[in-house]
Amino acid sequence: MTYQGKPRGEKLVTHQGAGLRCLVVGAGEAGRAIARDLRRTPDLGLAPIGFLDDNPQKLRRSVAGLPVLGSTAELVMIAKEHQIEVVVIAIPSMPASDIRRLGIAAAAAGASVRYLPTFVAALRDARLGDLRRLRVDLLLGRHEVRVVRSASSSVTSGRRVLVTGAGGSIGSELCRQIDSYGPAALYMLDHDESNLHRLQLQLSGEALLDSDALVVADIRDSRRIMQVFEKFRPEVVFHAAAHKHLPLLERHACEGVKSNVLGTFNMVEAAMATGVERFILISTDKAADPVSILGATKRLAEMILQANSGGATKFASVRFGNVLGSRGSFLSVLSEQIENGEAVTITHPDVTRFFMTVEEAVGLVIEAASMAASGEVFVLDMGEPVRIVDLVHNYAAQMHLHASALTIRYTGLRQGEKLRETLFSEREERLPTAHPKIWAVSPGDKLHDLRPRLAGLFGVAEANYADEVRRELAELVPEFAPSAEPQVRLQVESLAAPYPDGF
Repeated sequence: MTYQGKPRGEKLVTHQGAGLRCLVVGAGEAGRAIARDLRRTPDLGLAPIGFLDDNPQKLRRSVAGLPVLGSTAELVMIAKEHQIEVVVIAIPSMPASDIRRLGIAAAAAGASVRYLPTFVAALRDARLGDLRRLRVDLLLGRHEVRVVRSASSSVTSGRRVLVTGAGGSIGSELCRQIDSYGPAALYMLDHDESNLHRLQLQLSGEALLDSDALVVADIRDSRRIMQVFEKFRPEVVFHAAAHKHLPLLERHACEGVKSNVLGTFNMVEAAMATGVERFILISTDKAADPVSILGATKRLAEMILQANSGGATKFASVRFGNVLGSRGSFLSVLSEQIENGEAVTITHPDVTRFFMTVEEAVGLVIEAASMAASGEVFVLDMGEPVRIVDLVHNYAAQMHLHASALTIRYTGLRQGEKLRETLFSEREERLPTAHPKIWAVSPGDKLHDLRPRLAGLFGVAEANYADEVRRELAELVPEFAPSAEPQVRLQVESLAAPYPDGF
């Protein structure tokens, strides 16, 4: 039996009138007052849906006419389930570390945060005018882009859909959004059983692990992957499984090839053999003019799709920048370092990156599925790259951290890291698409001799010959220019520089 989830279109909690759907954190006196005032004053633009509270005696009960939906630890799951757009923190005495934690969780769920500063506790006054907002747009350096068009949901609605790497940050968000579009079946594949357990719990509220929807498999195992495709016959595939941590892959190049290249090859072969209609690869901006093993292996994965395009299966790849709030992302590490009182580590004062939210990333993937035709690479118009130092300052400013409380330590760029990322290779032609915020890269000429050349790469990777793997990658990916040695570490420690205006 495949995963069905809650009935399509069902809203567990509804509200009257217009306004952004909001959760109130804290079902105490301040929270109740805020909820009442928000409902009495629709012009404020917030429509309370319910409360979060860590007091077990309040859970699943009604407070001020609204349900207490769960604890703060469940914020991400509840916010996604109820389509929450704003989280209001109504506990004036909440420690700054908890506010930061909830801010990250809300951002991961696509919601903004408004909160009461601690001085309200002394005044014992929950005035709505004191609510402040954690603005994701200041972290991104641009307005958040909602890319999914309503017609795009038809790609997965009523279809059999397979998601690999389903337990990861992107994969799990894909599963949540695809499930809301009403697929005929949703198969969630991961080699980590703990990830699948957590994902089923988030989607259905229980984790019995007794459904065909959960598939334990390793994409490196070609026979197992073919068995999965022949059994479930997916019509649409989203391939998110990969090794993605750049410094680790510089040290373990063979593992990067086995997962990112061989794994993709196995998936593509099974998709074509079983008549998959659409196949979407999750790639990375590091695949544009790559200098790292991560970038080269993901670029080669894109090339595998391009080499097999033109047949019955429609292939496309999607390049991401850094995803705010995903596991292991810079923002999650930054929050943890600040909360623990540690120095914030940045590789270089001038390093920049492209950032996006997980909702933007998954929206781009779903849009790509609707536009896939012949091996295109799709890229979101992400504006200007963000200077990491500026992101740290903006984040700290919104968390009301003074400069004296923040220390930045510059560590120096590591092997395979760029000072500035790009979204397009110098060899690539940027093309407009039907979506105003999405660009495509022309597939270019097919590499008809790619298959026999890949055999040599897979052979040296299987033998764990790292030097030979690097040489094979350089021959297969013409634009790959690997960095030879790690750069000198700067060993600079400094107090935070002056914050931007408005801090």
